[in-house]
Amino acid sequence: MTDANDIPATNPTGIPQPGTPEGDARHAVKMAKKKAARDKIMATKSADKGLIIVHTGAGKGKSSSGFGMILRCIAHEMPCAVVQFIKGAWQTGERRLIEEHFADLCEFHAMGEGFTWETQDRARDVAMAEKGWEKAKDLIRDPANRMVLLDEINIALRYDYLDIAAVVQFLQTEKPASTHVVMTGRNAKEQLIEIADLVTEMTLVKHPFRSGIKAQPGVEF
Repeated sequence: MTDANDIPATNPTGIPQPGTPEGDARHAVKMAKKKAARDKIMATKSADKGLIIVHTGAGKGKSSSGFGMILRCIAHEMPCAVVQFIKGAWQTGERRLIEEHFADLCEFHAMGEGFTWETQDRARDVAMAEKGWEKAKDLIRDPANRMVLLDEINIALRYDYLDIAAVVQFLQTEKPASTHVVMTGRNAKEQLIEIADLVTEMTLVKHPFRSGIKAQPGVEF
């Protein structure tokens, strides 16, 4: 058996190895420099701002990430709200949890009636989207709400159920300075991406649906 003392202090490149006194000392110096550089950067990041956040892309996780932010707000006792477009007819785990346990901190409004191929009624989809947007505007205008999640609004915008120019103008002119607005759904409009402070694109690598596995509680809803 090789004793720890038998481990060479350096590798062939001459760099001290981790786990040796020389290697650990080198690591400590490296981390100290990294911390100093990081502290210098952080010293310039003192401002707070209500963000426009967009989660888009073909991969899974857009709504899940948005609801994760909502749960963070709830944990910090920050009032927040959810307006669910398109798939509002679903009895999701997020909706059940929030309505049954956190209704005092988070308003939840399910405004959609299902995916467009299920409703097959464009006029009705447009009417529901517009109703959802009116509710969203009221919630965003309320300065008490620190975050408003507009789940799947990008789908409504993609199919022109809502006027993207009107949505962008509202966010730029009427959103309170300290309010975060999170907007989810694939195919986010370029106009929305342009004004957003944070945009994440979920990339699809593999999905069980392609292998014949249906959406499941706890994973998709």
